[in-house]
Amino acid sequence: MTKEIKLKFDHVLRYKVIEILAYWEQRLTTNHLCELFGIGRQQASKDINFYINELAPGNLVYDKYLKGYRPSTRFKPQFTRGTTSEYLQLLNGSNKVYDTFLETSLIDQCSQTNYIETIAPSDKNISPTILTGLIKAIKHRRQVTLTYVSLNNPRPQKRTLEPHTLVHAGPRWHVRAYCTKNRDFRDFVLTRFRHNDDHEPIEATHPAVSEPQQDHYWQHKVRIKIIPDTRLEPAQRKVIAQDYGMVRNALVIETRAALASYVLQHYKLDPNKIEAKPEAQQLMIGNLKEVEKWLF
Repeated sequence: MTKEIKLKFDHVLRYKVIEILAYWEQRLTTNHLCELFGIGRQQASKDINFYINELAPGNLVYDKYLKGYRPSTRFKPQFTRGTTSEYLQLLNGSNKVYDTFLETSLIDQCSQTNYIETIAPSDKNISPTILTGLIKAIKHRRQVTLTYVSLNNPRPQKRTLEPHTLVHAGPRWHVRAYCTKNRDFRDFVLTRFRHNDDHEPIEATHPAVSEPQQDHYWQHKVRIKIIPDTRLEPAQRKVIAQDYGMVRNALVIETRAALASYVLQHYKLDPNKIEAKPEAQQLMIGNLKEVEKWLF
């Protein structure tokens, strides 16, 4: 920063968000801060102007065509590191912004004792260039052509995709997209995209021909009923129910059909496998027949 200014914790969080959204989405508005932090438009405008005029002069410019602020050619992060993990964490915790930055040094700056420790998924192998290309394609409903590898096809292949949503599923991030080659909607793991030159931008090309509403598995909602393993003793089942906040010995999760398998993975539930010891299994799917028809 250009000069020493004592900042409050909640203000620093807002300046972090300003940098992250401006850098990764190439557009920042007062609405972003209003929605994320529950503040008024006047306060949001004051925060942005203070950031531009006092904290990081020349970092952002107003674009009348975008009706918002975008990073200038001289943009240099002052409150963030400009990494993919910061943007992805913000997406994952947008309804609890304060938790988004717990893994940064900000807590140490504001407290003598760091009493929180978390295990975060690794997203260091996600290319910033690929991520920005996907974000642009999602925002503007465009096609994007990328090189992709998978376990079934480990040799790099070109894929033309029409992405509509970034998804955090357990330890990995993926993008839900229509694949023009397979002519259906699929999941593509972000770390499996390849790009020869990370300084060469990826352009979103033709307009998308698909619509997210056509993604049947994405639009359909599924109820997953998770219960304590019925082989456990009643007292043991009560312990499990309390662990997971169950009501009447059941935890009911409503999710998109496309995400049902990830929910089961999160709870370590395999519809095709039962552990020999119920103490190891702990949980079961209470409505398996209803759920399994939506599993890939």
